[in-house]
Amino acid sequence: MKLSETLEGSFSLIGGDFSKGGAASCELKSILEKLHLPEDIIQRATISAFEAEMNVIIHAIAGTMLYSVTPERIKIVVTDMGPGIPDIELAMQEGYSTAPEWVKEMGWGAGMGLPNMKKNADVFNIDSVVGEGTTVELIIYIPKEWRSHESQ
Repeated sequence: MKLSETLEGSFSLIGGDFSKGGAASCELKSILEKLHLPEDIIQRATISAFEAEMNVIIHAIAGTMLYSVTPERIKIVVTDMGPGIPDIELAMQEGYSTAPEWVKEMGWGAGMGLPNMKKNADVFNIDSVVGEGTTVELIIYIPKEWRSHESQ
């Protein structure tokens, strides 16, 4: 599959459904692999998507992951209906977590989700309203070298 125009899609995310944890990011990874994108770009996009997906599963009632892939970039937008984040600066600190104890006992909620998203994305935007939910926008740029190679 070649990437000559925009490829878009979405996934529904259900809060509390740990049995489906990682399904959306895994499917996105498969799509990116079929496009033969560089492995490091696929890895960064998958890590970012997975962390955002798990935040919805851990903290929200439900959410949506939208993705858009062009020859220039991968854009992932995850929006949830959750409690919102009262202090984004604090939430961005590695190790800070508001996950319930039972989630931590399952091995999740280590407080690395938002920092990992920011580290793996070229552009990271977060908007949150307490009592309504959170939207995270992640953009990973595709190197020009790959684009010129693919068009040949």
